[in-house]
Amino acid sequence: MEAAMSGNTWFMSSLSDTVEENEAEHLYFPSQGSKGRILCIKGRDSKDGSKNSYALAWPESLPESATLLEGLSFVSDTYYDYLNLWHGLYAVAPFVGWSMKNQCLKPTRWVLFHWGELRSKMGAWAQNLMRATYGDVAVEVFRGGGDGPYCFERAVVMRHNIENMGKKKRVQVSEQLRCKAREFCGINTSSKGNEVNERGEPVVNMTLLMRRGSRSFKNASAVVNVFTRECERVDGCALSVVQSEDLSFCDQVRVMTYTDIVATPHGAQLTNMLFMEPGSRVMEFFPRGWLELAGIGRHAHRWTAELCGMIHEGTYWEPLGTKDCPNPHQDLDCFLFYKDGQVGHNETFFAEWTRDVLSRVRESKLEEAKKRLQPKRTTCVC
Repeated sequence: MEAAMSGNTWFMSSLSDTVEENEAEHLYFPSQGSKGRILCIKGRDSKDGSKNSYALAWPESLPESATLLEGLSFVSDTYYDYLNLWHGLYAVAPFVGWSMKNQCLKPTRWVLFHWGELRSKMGAWAQNLMRATYGDVAVEVFRGGGDGPYCFERAVVMRHNIENMGKKKRVQVSEQLRCKAREFCGINTSSKGNEVNERGEPVVNMTLLMRRGSRSFKNASAVVNVFTRECERVDGCALSVVQSEDLSFCDQVRVMTYTDIVATPHGAQLTNMLFMEPGSRVMEFFPRGWLELAGIGRHAHRWTAELCGMIHEGTYWEPLGTKDCPNPHQDLDCFLFYKDGQVGHNETFFAEWTRDVLSRVRESKLEEAKKRLQPKRTTCVC
C-alpha cells in the first residue's frame, strides 16, 4: 500500500492506493483493504470538489437514503480533463490495463471527477475510444436518486493516470486500444506491412497532419512542397496531406493505421499516433517559446510515443516570431504569449530531416521484407 497523500492525491485523500508491479495504482471496493466495505459518494458539485464527499459502508447496512448502483463502476479523478485527446487517453488507459488483468471485465458506468469536481462527459475522441473498447457505457451524474449517497456494488478508482504503470504494460494497453479501435472502425490490417509499389518496393506512407489556427504552419504550402519533393526522391514513398480537424474518429484511426511517418505541429491531434503500428515514426514541430519556456509539457508526445511503442524522431523548434513577449522576465506570461503561435519553416532543415527519417524507415522496411515475417495477430486480447 502507498501513503494516501503521495503523488498529489487529494481525491479521497484518506485512502491508500494498491500498488502492484507493472500496474497503475488503484483502489478497488469491496476488498480486503476496505474490510469488505463498498464505496459511497455524496454530492455532484461540478465547480467545488470540497462539496463532494465519500465514505465506506457495509453493503448490508446502507442508509435508507442511499442509492445502490449495481455492477462495476469505473471511478476516475484526473488532474487534467477528459475533453482533450491527450488528457483523455491518459485518464482512461489505466482502466483498460486493469480490465486486461481482471478477466477483461467491462464497466457498467463511468464516474468522472476533475480535482474532485464531477464531470458529465468525456470528449468525443475519448468517448469513441472507450465505446470501441467497452461498448456504450453511460457517464453517471447522480441524478434521480435524491440527495442521499450513491453507493457502488463494485468500484475501481484511478487517480494517478498511468503514473506508475510499467513500460511493458503501457505498450500492452496501447496495443489493446489500437486493436479495439481498428475493430470498431472495420479496418482489416491482415496485409499491413506487406504493401509494395509497381516496382516491388516497400511502400513508406508519410502523413503530414495539418492544423488550423493555433500552432499551424505559417506557410502550409511551402511545408507541403518540401515534404512532397523529398518523398518523390524515395522509391515507394507516398505522401498524404490531411487536415486533422476534418477527420471523424474512424477517419483518424484509418489514416494513422496506414501511416509509417507522421509529421505534425505539437497538439492534441498527435495523440492519434496510438493507431500507428509500433515502430512508426513521429516528427514534431513547435512554435517559438516552447523550447525555453514550456517545461516538461514539451515532452508530452515523446511520452506518448513511448506509451504507444513509436519512435520519436525529434523536434523542430521555431526560433522566430512576429512579436516579442512584452514581459520578458515573466516566464509564465511569456509562455502564454507564445504558446499558440504559428510554426515557420526552415526549408534546408526540413528537407534534411525528412530525408534522414525516410531513409531510416525505408531501410527498416527493406529489412522486414527480407525476413518475411509471419502475419501479425489481428485479434484483440479482450
